[in-house]
Amino acid sequence: MDVQKVLSGAAAACGPSGQEMLVAEYFAEQFRPYVDEVTVDKMFNVIAHKKGAGPKVMLCAHQDEISLMVTRIEDDGSIRMGTVGGVDPRILPASRVWVHGREKLFGTIGALPPHLMSAEDRSRNYAMKELYVDVGLCAEKVRELVQIGDLITFNVPSTSLLNGQFAAKTMDDRSCVVMMLCAAEFLKKLVCDADVYFVATCQEEVGSQGATTAAFNIDPDIAIALDGDFAKQPGCSPDATMPMDAAVVSVGPYLQPKLTKRLQECAKNHGIKLNVMVAPRATWTDADAVGLARAGVPGILLSLPMKYMHTTVETIDVNTLREAARLLAHYVSELDAGWEEDLWI
Repeated sequence: MDVQKVLSGAAAACGPSGQEMLVAEYFAEQFRPYVDEVTVDKMFNVIAHKKGAGPKVMLCAHQDEISLMVTRIEDDGSIRMGTVGGVDPRILPASRVWVHGREKLFGTIGALPPHLMSAEDRSRNYAMKELYVDVGLCAEKVRELVQIGDLITFNVPSTSLLNGQFAAKTMDDRSCVVMMLCAAEFLKKLVCDADVYFVATCQEEVGSQGATTAAFNIDPDIAIALDGDFAKQPGCSPDATMPMDAAVVSVGPYLQPKLTKRLQECAKNHGIKLNVMVAPRATWTDADAVGLARAGVPGILLSLPMKYMHTTVETIDVNTLREAARLLAHYVSELDAGWEEDLWI
């Protein structure tokens, strides 16, 4: 698999929370060569099933992206915005965007120039109400093509960096969906008894609704949630960030300790570097929702470190992604009929 090519395709696909139709179609096609069947459910979760007689394992990573939404059209044709998911207004000025109206319109996000601001205004960050999208059309034409509630997505090309690093929008969390794809590719070369479900979930950025419904439907024995974590970068606390050269397993009350320990032992046995992060309460990932499905699902959280989270240049290490996928494949393939021994009291 050409990982960077698949990542680029994933980043380019439109899929804001609640409207993941196009990115779901993209990932469904990517999974088909590696599994027995692929379905897309009513919420646009992509469920790729590799059939087996062993324990039922659900791996999940979310495919939805943060985005913007039209809230008002001004008399000069500029478009005011609200957010879909966690968009920080500070990243928006000078951004290139697509406005998904009756026609797909290219736009730029503008703001009052600093020369025209008071000293007080210059001393604080932009607020969303001070920003707007300019598509270069008069108000009459904009209102003909755009309506309240239309989505606005970022228009940013993917970029390959040196030393195997890769920058693009939506790496949170489509890079981890690609990690599942790589794991499925690795599993084709391994003996695997587990009944494996790879799930690209929807609506994680607005509350993990997709993970909630998918886990209820699948009713897995074990769940492995995959998401981005914060990589080391200038200005960040070392206690809240991790190096980019290895995936991260979280430990905490929401996560099953013996399954987590087994993952750490699997990494050691296969020469795969794995770092550890503490999650003292909720993880704020799909792991929380899946863990509460039905009567409860024992779970693990494995994260891919990335820089510049929730921006248009989220940056990952492709080798770390592939090594994490290799770990997942070995972990799942080594789950046998006795996987539950000594797991419960």
